[in-house]
Amino acid sequence: MIFSLIYQSIIIVIILTFSFGPSFFSLINYSIKKGFKSASMLAIGVVGSDLFICLFNIFIVHYGFTEWINDAKNQRFAGILAGIILIIFGSFYFKRDSEIQTSDEIETSFSIKNETHPFWLVVKGFVLNLFNPAVWFLWLGNVTIISNFFNHAFVKVLIYFSILNAIIFSVEIFKIYLANKIKKIINQQVVHTISVVTGAALIIFGIYLIYNYYFEKI
Repeated sequence: MIFSLIYQSIIIVIILTFSFGPSFFSLINYSIKKGFKSASMLAIGVVGSDLFICLFNIFIVHYGFTEWINDAKNQRFAGILAGIILIIFGSFYFKRDSEIQTSDEIETSFSIKNETHPFWLVVKGFVLNLFNPAVWFLWLGNVTIISNFFNHAFVKVLIYFSILNAIIFSVEIFKIYLANKIKKIINQQVVHTISVVTGAALIIFGIYLIYNYYFEKI
């Protein structure tokens, strides 16, 4: 059974860190455009959101409130709201930057410009991941499976997912580090193209969510 748990853990980490969702594109984009430090702050927000969603689902499963999150009206509202937020976030990525920032410029702007301030980057990462319905259902499925594995032992489940989120954060940081290294061999046009792709991906995700949760659930 321990091998089954290890296998399940590996699958969870891979899906959460390498699935081509909004947070994935945003982290890669920030790492290339703004540098490792800014992207790390964004990653803290994303993983913090994962931890929040995970803990929320643990309480839901433990106390038997799964019917609330599976309610069609709640799903529809969350899906439409998430779609609107993703479209808004995505539209900002179409702005062309004047140049790729150097390491010194990144360090200076990090504490001066609001868009690279640590607090707002953490908030952005948290919100971007929080309003992705797919993340909620993914965590609900993971928590349900792992809770059954531990026979719904509340403390064991908490410890397991705390460790798992720490591993996820480490993988996110490594992913950001690799993306930041690529920055040294690309030019401004490539950076702008990546931004456009990121923005388009977020907008497409947003439109898909609105369509899926509104038109198909009428």
